Amino acid sequence: MPNWLSRVLSWIAAALVGVVYGAAGTIAHSLMWGPIPIGLIVGGIACAALLVAVRALTHDRAAAVATAIGMIGMLMIISGPGPGGSVIVPNTPVGQIWIYLVSGIALLVIAWPNLKRVPASTPTAGSAQTPVSPSTENGS
Repeated sequence: MPNWLSRVLSWIAAALVGVVYGAAGTIAHSLMWGPIPIGLIVGGIACAALLVAVRALTHDRAAAVATAIGMIGMLMIISGPGPGGSVIVPNTPVGQIWIYLVSGIALLVIAWPNLKRVPASTPTAGSAQTPVSPSTENGS
């Protein structure tokens, strides 16, 4: 299988997994346990874990973008009023926090730099050191 085909298929799979997590988190975000927004906490952790896992395991920023597009796309699709007039994400503080939380997590994970490509240190022109030979090191 060509490399580009496997990458495109992995992006499609990542987007579909993002759709599932986006739908599940959006439906469950309003679950409250007394004053504690359990659905918001668990949904946020799940979405963040998925995005971090996709970015870390695939080493591909585009796969994380595809996951985020699926997640946020599903959030936006089911946030509007349905055919019967029902709204899954009402205009409440918890609903607003959910929308901004998922978007913020996606932006953070996507924008995080790839630490493998950052050089450890680059010597400057004035700090170049000459290697020390073993014979001069012992004082001989």
